[in-house]
Amino acid sequence: METSDLKGRGAGLLKLQRNPCLALFMSFSGNCFMRRFLLLPFFVLFLLVSLNATPAERALLGPAPEYAKIARRLAVELPREHLTQMPIDGVISARAWTNYITSFDYDHVYFLASDIAKFRNDEAYLGAKLKVGDINFAYKVFEVFRERVRNRCKYVDQLLDKGFDFEKDETCELNRKDASWPENEAAQDEIWRKRIKNDYLQRIVATEASGQLPKKTVQPDATNAVSKVKTLTPAEFIRSRYKQLLNVIDDGDSEWVMQKYLSAMTHAYDPHSDYMSPSTLEDFNIEMKLSLVGIGALLSAEDGAAKILRIIPGGPADRDKRDVRLVPGDKIVGVGQADEQPKDILHLPLREIVKQIRGKKGTKVVLAVVPASDPTGSTTKIVDLERDEVKLEESAAKEKVEKAAGEDGVTRKLGVITLPTFYADIKGRMYADAGAKSSVTDVEKALEDLKQKGVEGIILDLRNNGGGYLPEAVDMTGLFISMGPVVQVAEDGALRTAPTVLSDRDPSVAYAGPMVVLVNRFSASASEILAGALQDYGRAVIIGDSKTHGKGTVQSILDMSRDGKMGSLKITKAMYYRITGGSTQLKGIIPDIVIPSLFDKMDFGEEYLSNPLSWSVTNEVSYLSVVSDMKGKIPVLKERSEKRRAADPKYAAYLKLLGNVESINKMKEVSLNLKKRRELARAEKELASLEKELVPDEEGVDANKEKAAAPDIVLNESLKVLADLVAIQKEPPSIVSQPVIPPRRSITEILDDWLKGEQ
Repeated sequence: METSDLKGRGAGLLKLQRNPCLALFMSFSGNCFMRRFLLLPFFVLFLLVSLNATPAERALLGPAPEYAKIARRLAVELPREHLTQMPIDGVISARAWTNYITSFDYDHVYFLASDIAKFRNDEAYLGAKLKVGDINFAYKVFEVFRERVRNRCKYVDQLLDKGFDFEKDETCELNRKDASWPENEAAQDEIWRKRIKNDYLQRIVATEASGQLPKKTVQPDATNAVSKVKTLTPAEFIRSRYKQLLNVIDDGDSEWVMQKYLSAMTHAYDPHSDYMSPSTLEDFNIEMKLSLVGIGALLSAEDGAAKILRIIPGGPADRDKRDVRLVPGDKIVGVGQADEQPKDILHLPLREIVKQIRGKKGTKVVLAVVPASDPTGSTTKIVDLERDEVKLEESAAKEKVEKAAGEDGVTRKLGVITLPTFYADIKGRMYADAGAKSSVTDVEKALEDLKQKGVEGIILDLRNNGGGYLPEAVDMTGLFISMGPVVQVAEDGALRTAPTVLSDRDPSVAYAGPMVVLVNRFSASASEILAGALQDYGRAVIIGDSKTHGKGTVQSILDMSRDGKMGSLKITKAMYYRITGGSTQLKGIIPDIVIPSLFDKMDFGEEYLSNPLSWSVTNEVSYLSVVSDMKGKIPVLKERSEKRRAADPKYAAYLKLLGNVESINKMKEVSLNLKKRRELARAEKELASLEKELVPDEEGVDANKEKAAAPDIVLNESLKVLADLVAIQKEPPSIVSQPVIPPRRSITEILDDWLKGEQ
């Protein structure tokens, strides 16, 4: 999976945009099947306007004349070019309707039930109207939403003036996405009373937590020309956020609404398809040509904040090994420059947030961050980073030698190769440049070096590897097998034509010894292809989270006009299938031995996106078989691992940590009693301390500290599994020189086997 497609929730005020992603360091890769780019639907820039301006002072928005032509073209291209080729019918209309409404009101707190009832009159007809260029529904919904935001902002002021009783024992829902819209304004007021009380409590508890929040927050003055530093009370803090929200909504322009609506249409097909308006496309093309300097993180808008989907290998955030650092799932809620305190950035357009985070190389940015492990938002950590470019050498494959003993007690020398991404100098590869940078070349060199050091087994660590250049995954599979197919790529969603098979054509094998592959919820796309192929060939034991990410689709960019004035589509054009027939879509790769990480207890994965494409199956292909009874060995390895872990007190503590993280992330409501809230904050602080002890720094020991990093419990146990495999697998597996032809079976038979868990 490309890093741009990783995605995944808390008590926020507004989801301005849920699915699109943006990498602060952007890159692209392609092959003969695709040309894939990162994409972000941008919002308008944030401008200061008066909170007290009346509706009459702002003109109603409506579609520009040229938008009708764009809509009609989109209605033609979507069903024709998308992998599924689904018509824009009632099903797509209903999905688009839901996408658009929830893009404004994900938690069902702004619109009233009466608003929704009126909107439903158009629910089944959005596709038909799109075909004739009618997108007026988009502007009707936006104007109602803008009016509801004004109404809620006034009510927030009234609540804050009145104050709250924090001794009362009541709760607030953390997530209302499945709740009914309020029937009337009185019901809505009660929901909002609890939400604002919760916001107030969050601010009190967070401020009390030592070292969690700055005592001062920077707030721009009325002219936005000078930033005044002042201490904000909880009431001032909340008012500033809602004023900012209203500013953003009031500054929404016609093109912003149009793009938001057409993106809702594309997301009805799948979460990775998108529409880029003309101005977005222009900005996108500029950014693809520039060297972007920032923190090296993949962001998406969620809960009005900037959620970190992935840390980019080689970037400043990736190189930061301090105790308090950025991790996937964190939400950035404040951004400051140099030594200034972070400004609140909630509800700003993601594009504006990214502009504040980016800057000149060598300058410092200060971030206020709600940790991934705290959906209540009660704790905030401050992370400062020096802006820099992503360094390619930092994202290259790395090797190290470890020692571990299995059940036989024999300490063995084992090699570990960490691969953050599948990278390549594409131009150099095209011209067969021997010096071209390549993940395959680097891994091959690492294998040779480790063999010379006398290792008895290899671990290939693909945790957090979001994918990259597909041919590298195919060729890397070839390092461990003789010639044979690696992955099938289907450009026909109905599978009326056979998928194209991508194969390794090099008969040489760089390494044929015992092998383990580590994966987690952030192992995606090309990582899943490599891990799946090695599992299918019986070449490696797969260890990690309960499943990998599950992105098995390919996107391409489609220009909707030659001059670019109609924007472009990023559209899903193909799907990956394993050589055994099953897709990597949605299901991902199921490890042979599950040793979960923290990410396995959070909502990360393709299944948590809106309208993901379904898992499907095609025919198996002929492939080379490894003469090694891996299926017979895995139950033995699994039993030994489970026995070890059951007797390990450190692993028991680790399971307790995972259970606590899972419990907190599944909380449906939170107490609005100050005493209980303080108790929850203390529990979360203890959880953070436990996490610091049990969750490792990726690079081991920090050179700036004398103490050792926390142990990598998953890696340590995987090394013991590998030691057991070495003991069991006395002889290196030999590769059969002729293909083994699987028996011909119907799609139904293959599907039945997959549903039974047979691979």
